[in-house]
Amino acid sequence: MSRVIFRSIPEAHGAFGPCALAIGNFDGVHIGHQALLADAARFGSKDAFFPAALTFDPHPTVVVAPDRTPPFICTLDQRLHFLEIAGMTRIMVLHITAEIARLSPEEFVRQILVDLLDTRAVFVGGNFRFGHKQAGTPDTLRELGKRFGFVSQIVQPVSYRGEIVSSSAIRNCLSEGKVSRAGRLLGRCFSVEGPVVPGRGIGRTKAVPTLNLHPPPDQIVPRGIYITETLEASTGLRWQSVTSVGTNPTFGETSVTIETFLLAPAFDGKTPQRIQVFFRRFIRPERRFDTPEALKAEIEHDVSRAQAYWRRIATLKASIY
Repeated sequence: MSRVIFRSIPEAHGAFGPCALAIGNFDGVHIGHQALLADAARFGSKDAFFPAALTFDPHPTVVVAPDRTPPFICTLDQRLHFLEIAGMTRIMVLHITAEIARLSPEEFVRQILVDLLDTRAVFVGGNFRFGHKQAGTPDTLRELGKRFGFVSQIVQPVSYRGEIVSSSAIRNCLSEGKVSRAGRLLGRCFSVEGPVVPGRGIGRTKAVPTLNLHPPPDQIVPRGIYITETLEASTGLRWQSVTSVGTNPTFGETSVTIETFLLAPAFDGKTPQRIQVFFRRFIRPERRFDTPEALKAEIEHDVSRAQAYWRRIATLKASIY
């Protein structure tokens, strides 16, 4: 069954449930989120309820504590895509307003979970908080579930090598350039996507030609030089690549850009219009070079390292199959 996305309260009223509902911001839809979503999906399929997710846009802190709003691991469109992959057939994107933020825990449960979404089971993590001033806890949810007639299940966190998997842990990895570890916590490579934009032409004339993206608004993007894989979604074409995220200090730039060099471009004369870049491994931090020639030589070294990486991947796959 394909997903149905509801983006407003009037749109969802009378059309959403009955559902087994996973609730969360779900930024990144990491392996901890995936475990929670899988529980909701199993419960829904067992009792003929829609497996569903309630997520929030904007992040609740935008309304209640804007100075504490984190950068996001993925865009809203990516989040919805990953929720669908996790098996959610109903997704409610609740627009957080000051009025909704003032709802007490009981009002939130009655108005949103029961009356609006026709919830029969709720799945949340142990750190879930809801209602005005985050007064509602998992214990509050259990008590309200008994009163309003739905099951409440608190899902235990997932750990990876001794660390609890969380969106904040993944943000820390990305801010430090640890994209390989971030990928293991996400259950897939971290990626950014968007339309290819014109550069200033410096790379084409003085260094190497690249495909350029603007960093998506409010999305965290790791700084530095990385081994990546680049996808053109419209055609399914993939290229091994090297990506630089930074300000290009050799040429005195100040704004952050994402510049991707394809190791074996094959456009048939047509530059991709929209790409998705998957970050696989950190190579080095960005730094300033004295001359464009020195930068080009370092990029060629980066390319050699990336080619060696992909050869190792190919050898590993061959040994498995």
